[in-house]
Amino acid sequence: MDHIQRTQLIERYADGFRAVSDAVAKVGAANLDLAPADGSWTPRQIIHHLADSEMTSCLRLRRLIAEENVDIVGYPEEVWAKRVYYDRPIEPSLAAIKAARESTVDILNRMTPGEWQRAGTHNEIGVYTPEVWLEIYARHCHDHANQILHAAGLT
Repeated sequence: MDHIQRTQLIERYADGFRAVSDAVAKVGAANLDLAPADGSWTPRQIIHHLADSEMTSCLRLRRLIAEENVDIVGYPEEVWAKRVYYDRPIEPSLAAIKAARESTVDILNRMTPGEWQRAGTHNEIGVYTPEVWLEIYARHCHDHANQILHAAGLT
């Protein structure tokens, strides 16, 4: 990945919370619990998933930078959706998404070329570098913003 590609992905990552906020505004509070016919998550559940994922992901990046040969472990998203009270109010989860993104953008913009090449091992993906991390999370909020709109029947 060259500097231009990395910069574009960081910009997309930085824009992720806006994409989610816009989707939530379009859906409206009255439609947060619409259950899609295909059995996928409601907009509320997607928002809570994003908060859990964003908090987890920002710690993954920090571990990749700070630790040697770090092991990154995935988590069972469907189990979390059932057991971690995904029916609760969304405001704290939106704040968590925003804070995770904002605090991580500053780190991304400061990283040295050597830090971008550090690597750990993800139990589901294999070799896991900050560049792999960025490719995944630059699109994560945008993908789920689209899922929120779809769940509410707006796409």
